[in-house]
Amino acid sequence: MIQRIQTVYLLIVTGLLITAMCLPMGYFTDTMGEHSFKALGIELNGAYESTWGLFCILLLSTIVAVATIFSYKNRMLQIRMTIFNSLLLVGYYIAFLAFYFALKNDANMFRVGWALCLPLVSIILNILAVRAIGRDEVMVKAADRLR
Repeated sequence: MIQRIQTVYLLIVTGLLITAMCLPMGYFTDTMGEHSFKALGIELNGAYESTWGLFCILLLSTIVAVATIFSYKNRMLQIRMTIFNSLLLVGYYIAFLAFYFALKNDANMFRVGWALCLPLVSIILNILAVRAIGRDEVMVKAADRLR
């Protein structure tokens, strides 16, 4: 069952989340120039502001996605792990908003980077993976009834 379509979805989720960890989520622009807002932190006004919580959420979500791929023998656990992964990514956006409002002031402006949409794409792919895993579970139960 490891060669199913949900494995492809979850591999894409893993790649997208690793990419989101490495690329800037946006840019703060002020009189000192443009500062990239990455998952590990941002340097504003000469001080480094750590946002390691965002990095930890993305890292945990990546680990859950990889573990979900290899739990293909237990489909119900796979569904639960994928839903948990989606909830983690929703939590990522909530944490991002908290850091954004903590770092934003009247002197700087924020420009969104395209890497900020990658966890949203991962949520959509997680939903597709849950649907595919559910179809597999229905197919296996139907085959068990026929025996």
